Amino acid sequence: QKKTLGGNVSQWDRLFPSLRPAGELLDHLKENLLARKVKVYFGAEVLAVARSGNQFGVTLTDGEKMTADALLIATGFQMFDARRKEEYGYGIYTNVITSADLEEIFRQKKGIKNPSGKVPQKIAFIHCVGSRDVKCGNTYCSSVCCITAVKQAIEVKEMLPEATVYCFYMDLRMYGRYFEDFYKKAQEKHGIQFVRGRLSEAVENPDETVMLKVEDTLALRPLRMSFDMVVLMAGMEVSQGTVRLGKLLDLHFADDRFIQPSNEHLLRNVTGSKGVFVAGTATGPKTIYDCISDARSATLAIDEYLKQK
Repeated sequence: QKKTLGGNVSQWDRLFPSLRPAGELLDHLKENLLARKVKVYFGAEVLAVARSGNQFGVTLTDGEKMTADALLIATGFQMFDARRKEEYGYGIYTNVITSADLEEIFRQKKGIKNPSGKVPQKIAFIHCVGSRDVKCGNTYCSSVCCITAVKQAIEVKEMLPEATVYCFYMDLRMYGRYFEDFYKKAQEKHGIQFVRGRLSEAVENPDETVMLKVEDTLALRPLRMSFDMVVLMAGMEVSQGTVRLGKLLDLHFADDRFIQPSNEHLLRNVTGSKGVFVAGTATGPKTIYDCISDARSATLAIDEYLKQK
């Protein structure tokens, strides 16, 4: 669909928990892809799919047509639009940004300044924006927001050692390997402060700092704190491309609007439509290495299917 390979990962500077440059991983994956002489169509979208027996006729938006014995849906995710949480002030208050915005600041390699043009001395990270939220219609966990907040908070402290950094969370979900160690490093080495409590409202002060109203659910007391920059950890949502292709192929969608596999444990890459397979975040939020593992699993499922034809 885009003009380059890489998807959402191409918008990242460094990856958790190793802080390895995202470009290194992408270069490796691209080299492997091109070495296998895979034909890539850039700026292309599927316009129509027609089944004929055990084959599929696929038409692209530029009019090109092709035939396939199997289809793999790997349409990724889209970031939650933080403007939908108006009470948090994104798109309204100058110095409220998203995790994607901060990642772009890292990628530019020009140091950290808030949108007001000042070097922030007090920064807040707000977890679970658009995730685990009934009002937004997204009751699921986006899997990567907690560890992304820890990663970005550490990067901020590395660039601004004198800055004060807070993370406001509902529950810290450090489920991956090394995640807990990364979290401890954030506290013990960098002095990042973690407060259990959900943001109720953000208000812009006359000097463009942002006052947050939060309830500390461990200390059982309300907090009002002002920050030079507030970073919203926007979650994952099903992409428009996933929905559109899913409807074209008459696939089943789960309650969270992601594609529903035939069996979560045994057939997680197989859909209810014969010959159609799925991988990555098209079936729900995942980390990068979970996506890579899922893609490998999907290729094995496709190989087995083709051998049985």
